[in-house]
Amino acid sequence: MIAKLINSIRYLIDLNPEEEETINRLFKLKEIKKGEFFLADGQVCKHAGFIVKGLVRYYINHDGEEKTYEFGQENDFVCNYESFLPQIPSTKIIQALEDCEILQISHTDLQLFYQTVRGAERFGRLVIEQVFVQLLQALSSLYTDLPEVRYKKLFKEHPDLLQRVSQYHIASYVGVKPQSLSRIRKRIFAEK
Repeated sequence: MIAKLINSIRYLIDLNPEEEETINRLFKLKEIKKGEFFLADGQVCKHAGFIVKGLVRYYINHDGEEKTYEFGQENDFVCNYESFLPQIPSTKIIQALEDCEILQISHTDLQLFYQTVRGAERFGRLVIEQVFVQLLQALSSLYTDLPEVRYKKLFKEHPDLLQRVSQYHIASYVGVKPQSLSRIRKRIFAEK
Protein backbone atom coordinates (compact mmCIF):
# COMPACT_ATOMS: atom_id res chain seq x y z
CA MET A 1 0.00 0.00 0.00
CA ILE A 2 2.76 2.44 0.93
CA ALA A 3 4.50 1.44 -2.32
CA LYS A 4 1.96 3.46 -4.36
CA LEU A 5 2.72 6.57 -2.33
CA ILE A 6 6.48 6.04 -2.54
CA ASN A 7 6.25 5.54 -6.32
CA SER A 8 4.25 8.75 -6.61
CA ILE A 9 6.85 10.66 -4.58
CA ARG A 10 9.69 8.97 -6.46
CA TYR A 11 8.17 10.21 -9.71
CA LEU A 12 9.17 13.75 -8.63
CA ILE A 13 12.23 13.23 -6.37
CA ASP A 14 14.83 10.55 -5.66
CA LEU A 15 14.54 8.56 -2.44
CA ASN A 16 17.00 6.35 -0.61
CA PRO A 17 15.93 3.41 1.61
CA GLU A 18 16.17 5.46 4.83
CA GLU A 19 13.92 8.15 3.36
CA GLU A 20 11.42 5.51 2.27
CA GLU A 21 11.38 4.24 5.86
CA THR A 22 10.76 7.80 7.09
CA ILE A 23 7.79 8.07 4.73
CA ASN A 24 6.51 4.70 5.92
CA ARG A 25 6.70 5.93 9.51
CA LEU A 26 5.13 9.37 8.97
CA PHE A 27 2.13 8.42 6.79
CA LYS A 28 -0.69 6.60 8.60
CA LEU A 29 -3.53 4.64 7.04
CA LYS A 30 -7.01 6.07 7.55
CA GLU A 31 -10.11 4.26 6.35
CA ILE A 32 -13.12 6.42 5.56
CA LYS A 33 -16.49 4.87 4.80
CA LYS A 34 -18.70 6.06 1.96
CA GLY A 35 -20.52 9.21 3.04
CA GLU A 36 -18.06 10.08 5.83
CA PHE A 37 -15.85 13.13 5.74
CA PHE A 38 -12.12 13.56 5.30
CA LEU A 39 -12.82 17.21 6.15
CA ALA A 40 -16.10 18.70 7.39
CA ASP A 41 -17.25 22.29 7.09
CA GLY A 42 -15.64 24.47 9.77
CA GLN A 43 -12.96 21.94 10.74
CA VAL A 44 -9.27 22.75 10.48
CA CYS A 45 -7.64 20.49 7.86
CA LYS A 46 -5.05 18.72 10.02
CA HIS A 47 -3.92 16.15 7.42
CA ALA A 48 -2.83 15.87 3.81
CA GLY A 49 -3.45 12.49 2.28
CA PHE A 50 -2.78 10.17 -0.63
CA ILE A 51 -5.73 8.15 -1.91
CA VAL A 52 -4.75 4.49 -2.19
CA LYS A 53 -8.31 3.32 -2.84
CA GLY A 54 -11.61 5.12 -3.27
CA LEU A 55 -13.13 8.37 -4.44
CA VAL A 56 -13.80 11.72 -2.76
CA ARG A 57 -15.52 14.90 -3.78
CA TYR A 58 -14.66 18.45 -2.84
CA TYR A 59 -17.59 20.80 -2.38
CA ILE A 60 -18.89 23.91 -0.70
CA ASN A 61 -22.26 24.38 0.92
CA HIS A 62 -23.64 27.66 -0.40
CA ASP A 63 -26.94 28.67 1.20
CA GLY A 64 -27.89 25.01 1.68
CA GLU A 65 -26.94 24.01 -1.86
CA GLU A 66 -23.96 21.70 -2.36
CA LYS A 67 -21.64 22.81 -5.16
CA THR A 68 -19.08 20.19 -6.17
CA TYR A 69 -15.89 21.62 -7.60
CA GLU A 70 -13.50 18.65 -7.80
CA PHE A 71 -13.14 14.89 -7.42
CA GLY A 72 -10.15 12.92 -6.15
CA GLN A 73 -9.45 9.26 -6.80
CA GLU A 74 -6.71 6.65 -6.53
CA ASN A 75 -3.16 8.08 -6.70
CA ASP A 76 -4.38 11.65 -6.07
CA PHE A 77 -3.35 13.73 -3.10
CA VAL A 78 -6.27 14.94 -0.99
CA CYS A 79 -6.23 18.08 1.13
CA ASN A 80 -7.74 21.53 1.52
CA TYR A 81 -4.49 23.48 1.40
CA GLU A 82 -6.38 26.72 2.05
CA SER A 83 -7.07 25.38 5.56
CA PHE A 84 -4.11 23.01 5.98
CA LEU A 85 -1.24 25.42 5.37
CA PRO A 86 -2.33 28.22 7.75
CA GLN A 87 -4.24 25.79 10.02
CA ILE A 88 -7.52 27.74 9.90
CA PRO A 89 -11.14 26.47 9.73
CA SER A 90 -12.21 25.20 6.34
CA THR A 91 -15.11 26.46 4.27
CA LYS A 92 -14.63 23.50 1.90
CA ILE A 93 -15.80 19.94 2.50
CA ILE A 94 -14.15 16.68 1.41
CA GLN A 95 -16.47 13.66 1.48
CA ALA A 96 -15.91 10.01 0.58
CA LEU A 97 -18.11 8.86 -2.32
CA GLU A 98 -16.77 5.32 -1.91
CA ASP A 99 -15.05 3.50 0.92
CA CYS A 100 -11.55 4.99 0.96
CA GLU A 101 -8.09 4.00 2.12
CA ILE A 102 -6.00 7.12 2.55
CA LEU A 103 -2.39 7.40 3.69
CA GLN A 104 -2.36 10.66 5.61
CA ILE A 105 0.26 12.83 7.24
CA SER A 106 -0.32 15.46 9.91
CA HIS A 107 0.72 19.08 9.49
CA THR A 108 3.44 18.56 12.14
CA ASP A 109 4.76 15.36 10.54
CA LEU A 110 4.81 17.04 7.13
CA GLN A 111 7.28 19.57 8.53
CA LEU A 112 9.40 16.63 9.73
CA PHE A 113 9.12 15.07 6.26
CA TYR A 114 10.42 18.34 4.75
CA GLN A 115 13.34 18.40 7.21
CA THR A 116 14.45 14.78 6.92
CA VAL A 117 13.85 13.76 3.29
CA ARG A 118 16.15 15.31 0.66
CA GLY A 119 14.06 17.02 -1.98
CA ALA A 120 10.87 16.83 0.10
CA GLU A 121 10.38 20.59 0.02
CA ARG A 122 10.77 20.47 -3.77
CA PHE A 123 8.22 17.65 -3.87
CA GLY A 124 5.79 19.69 -1.76
CA ARG A 125 6.25 22.72 -3.99
CA LEU A 126 5.62 20.69 -7.16
CA VAL A 127 2.45 19.14 -5.72
CA ILE A 128 1.13 22.54 -4.60
CA GLU A 129 1.95 24.04 -8.03
CA GLN A 130 0.04 21.23 -9.72
CA VAL A 131 -2.97 21.72 -7.41
CA PHE A 132 -2.83 25.49 -7.98
CA VAL A 133 -2.86 25.14 -11.78
CA GLN A 134 -5.72 22.61 -11.64
CA LEU A 135 -7.78 24.93 -9.44
CA LEU A 136 -7.17 27.89 -11.75
CA GLN A 137 -8.23 25.81 -14.74
CA ALA A 138 -11.34 24.60 -12.90
CA LEU A 139 -12.21 28.16 -11.87
CA SER A 140 -11.73 29.43 -15.39
CA SER A 141 -13.90 26.61 -16.75
CA LEU A 142 -16.61 27.37 -14.21
CA TYR A 143 -16.83 30.99 -15.39
CA THR A 144 -16.28 30.55 -19.12
CA ASP A 145 -17.48 27.09 -20.20
CA LEU A 146 -21.09 26.13 -20.76
CA PRO A 147 -22.32 23.17 -18.66
CA GLU A 148 -22.27 20.95 -21.76
CA VAL A 149 -18.59 21.78 -22.33
CA ARG A 150 -17.77 21.06 -18.66
CA TYR A 151 -19.51 17.68 -18.95
CA LYS A 152 -17.61 16.81 -22.13
CA LYS A 153 -14.30 17.77 -20.48
CA LEU A 154 -15.08 15.59 -17.46
CA PHE A 155 -16.06 12.72 -19.76
CA LYS A 156 -12.87 13.13 -21.83
CA GLU A 157 -10.43 13.59 -18.92
CA HIS A 158 -12.00 11.12 -16.46
CA PRO A 159 -14.32 8.69 -18.27
CA ASP A 160 -14.12 6.25 -15.33
CA LEU A 161 -15.65 8.84 -12.99
CA LEU A 162 -18.93 8.82 -14.89
CA GLN A 163 -19.40 5.19 -13.80
CA ARG A 164 -18.41 5.92 -10.18
CA VAL A 165 -20.11 9.25 -9.44
CA SER A 166 -23.86 9.78 -9.09
CA GLN A 167 -25.64 11.93 -11.64
CA TYR A 168 -26.54 14.29 -8.79
CA HIS A 169 -22.86 14.98 -8.03
CA ILE A 170 -21.95 15.24 -11.73
CA ALA A 171 -24.76 17.76 -12.21
CA SER A 172 -23.45 19.73 -9.23
CA TYR A 173 -19.93 19.70 -10.73
CA VAL A 174 -21.18 20.78 -14.16
CA GLY A 175 -23.30 23.51 -12.57
CA VAL A 176 -26.81 22.39 -13.46
CA LYS A 177 -29.79 20.61 -11.91
CA PRO A 178 -29.98 16.81 -12.47
CA GLN A 179 -32.85 17.22 -14.97
CA SER A 180 -30.74 19.56 -17.09
CA LEU A 181 -27.87 17.09 -16.99
CA SER A 182 -30.16 14.43 -18.48
CA ARG A 183 -30.95 16.75 -21.40
CA ILE A 184 -27.24 17.52 -21.89
CA ARG A 185 -26.39 13.82 -21.94
CA LYS A 186 -29.16 13.09 -24.48
CA ARG A 187 -27.86 15.84 -26.79
CA ILE A 188 -24.28 14.61 -26.53
CA PHE A 189 -25.17 10.99 -27.22
CA ALA A 190 -27.46 12.01 -30.09
CA GLU A 191 -24.43 13.70 -31.73
CA LYS A 192 -22.51 10.41 -31.80
